[in-house]
Amino acid sequence: MRRPTATRDEIDAWLTAHGWHPGRANEPRNLARAGELLALRVRDAAAQGFPLEPWDAVRRFVASYADLAFPMPRAPERAFRADPSFGYAGDAEDIAGLAGDLGQPLFPVGWETTEMGLVLLDRTGRFFYLHGTGPYFLGGDETEALSSLMTGDQEDAEHHFTRGRPTP
Repeated sequence: MRRPTATRDEIDAWLTAHGWHPGRANEPRNLARAGELLALRVRDAAAQGFPLEPWDAVRRFVASYADLAFPMPRAPERAFRADPSFGYAGDAEDIAGLAGDLGQPLFPVGWETTEMGLVLLDRTGRFFYLHGTGPYFLGGDETEALSSLMTGDQEDAEHHFTRGRPTP
């Protein structure tokens, strides 16, 4: 059973309490930092043999939240960090596999510090969480995904798989 989602005001209060502010994604230093982090991930994925390429929504998301940590209110020992350069050996192949299941390219936009799961964004604006126990759906947009990260509420990603489904 899904918990109630956080309102945008609650999400903004959570983000603001940890250093975020509106317009952060457009600040030159944050755009530059996002570019550095994304370049690291692109190089790492290419070295793993599974190239990943970011798009504008990925760049904007990372620039909005890079270098900040957002502790989860119900489990403050856990935090979300918008750092796409974090990963593990073989993660690019795992990302490519999940992208194939979803029928959409994915790019990592962050990670969760205790469980070491990767937060991924697809080209339609949906967010997923790739964890050692499997893939999870965080939300259909940034607000839903931030609410999910804030509350710790996720659902299995399999409901969003297109692999093996007939094309309409």
